[in-house]
Amino acid sequence: MFIDSHCHLSFPELKANLPDILKAMRDAQVDQAICICTQMEEFEAVHALALAHDVLWATVGVHPDTEDMREPDVDELVRLAALPRVVAIGETGLDYYRLNGRSIDDMAWQRERFRTHIRAARAAGKPLVIHTRSSAADTLRVLDEEGGEAAGGVFHCFTETADVALAAVERGYYISFSGIVSFKNAQDLRDLLKLLPLDRVLIETDSPYLAPVPFRGKTNTPAYVPHVAKAVADAVGLPVAELAALATANTRRLFKLPAPEVPA
Repeated sequence: MFIDSHCHLSFPELKANLPDILKAMRDAQVDQAICICTQMEEFEAVHALALAHDVLWATVGVHPDTEDMREPDVDELVRLAALPRVVAIGETGLDYYRLNGRSIDDMAWQRERFRTHIRAARAAGKPLVIHTRSSAADTLRVLDEEGGEAAGGVFHCFTETADVALAAVERGYYISFSGIVSFKNAQDLRDLLKLLPLDRVLIETDSPYLAPVPFRGKTNTPAYVPHVAKAVADAVGLPVAELAALATANTRRLFKLPAPEVPA
């Protein structure tokens, strides 16, 4: 019924309790989840999760906020993206939130990394998983300069303005909402949802972070994605089941996921 389009099951907070997390997913009718890679040193563990569990899938990429880690080139990303159960390039993008005394000009290394991921996604024929924070104008500019429309993908854990969301949709991208959409102070996001075509909306947990209401402040897991779905459904005036069906169809279309097998 539900798909968590973005989670981090390789992170220690979740990996240590994986059997319980997978059971909780089943109990919550979360049929599939995409495990997101944030650095090349993590890819083997992320990919192993997807190979070991038929409800999990993987991505490959380096998060924009990750420093002092190995930088992949286009060829490596394309090669790893072709492995079984790897469905996207990312998490990639730009993040100017923590400049730590640096200027935006000093973040050229982030923009170059992002360009590498866009080129790899185009070459691999896989979508991008995009993180953008305090950097929306540059994110869109770099996508345009690199022909990012050809890759497609999703702006995950969206917290930017309606103008940014609509600009992303115009470029063929999906917009994914996390538990933030359920927060009391997130009315702007709920208002934004009313402006978006529902065939471009995904839901996610970004677990172990950003647990939705009523679990805010606790460790998040994919089992909580139904609560994200409820917040989105309430914002657009749909029953949860209908919103879940739409978001699931959108996620499977973007990442080319098969429907899970039904036990005989």
